[in-house]
Amino acid sequence: MTGHHGAPCWYELTSADQTASQSFYGRVLGWGFADAGMEGFAYTLAMAGDQMVAGLMTPDAPMPEFWMVYFAVDDCDAACARVGELGGHVHRPPEDIPGTGRFAIAADPQGAVFGLLQPLDGQTGSAFDQMKTGHGAWHELLSPDPVAAFSFYAALLGWAKGDAMPMGDMGTYQLVRWQGTDIGGICPPEPGMPAHWLPYFSVAGIDAAIVQIRENGGTILQDRMEVPGGVFIAIARDPQGARFAVIGPA
Repeated sequence: MTGHHGAPCWYELTSADQTASQSFYGRVLGWGFADAGMEGFAYTLAMAGDQMVAGLMTPDAPMPEFWMVYFAVDDCDAACARVGELGGHVHRPPEDIPGTGRFAIAADPQGAVFGLLQPLDGQTGSAFDQMKTGHGAWHELLSPDPVAAFSFYAALLGWAKGDAMPMGDMGTYQLVRWQGTDIGGICPPEPGMPAHWLPYFSVAGIDAAIVQIRENGGTILQDRMEVPGGVFIAIARDPQGARFAVIGPA
């Protein structure tokens, strides 16, 4: 494995109304936007300054709006074969993206959908950066079987366990590490909620972000909460229904 295998590397929003999504996330996260230039395909790049941090995709058919997290792999085809061996499912088999790399869409055994990307030049880009506002900073897997889910991703992406944090009746919050860095956590979802990945984006101030979310038509699902490290989080839903979270100082 190379030094990038298993790293979070891209965030993609499925959006039927990209204009509305750009307006919302531009105000909440400070993003600018640029057309990706894909002929016959509406794909927009979200920019934090001059760095690409996410993509907005208009689906071919009606579907729920959601955020998907991509993870870097050395070999997309081999990773997809491994997904099947581990009990997961490949929804979209490996396909080349000109000038970018090779990607696939998969789901873990509990049904959480995620992306795999084999970057063309072996680099993961700058979308995930825990030190920069507007970038991806944390990744939370809501899974009905956190133990089995961790085993799946550990085998597929080489992750290790971090600390396990008891949450009372909510179960345990299991931190996951990539190359010694905590990059996310796995925990049970609320009753009736399907398994899914929830991306967290860094903001300069959590209170200001919450105000922007509400003023621009979003909904706060979990209000400001302090987490280890002296930072705060809030979980939200954008006006089109996609869940996401923000993290930053007060």
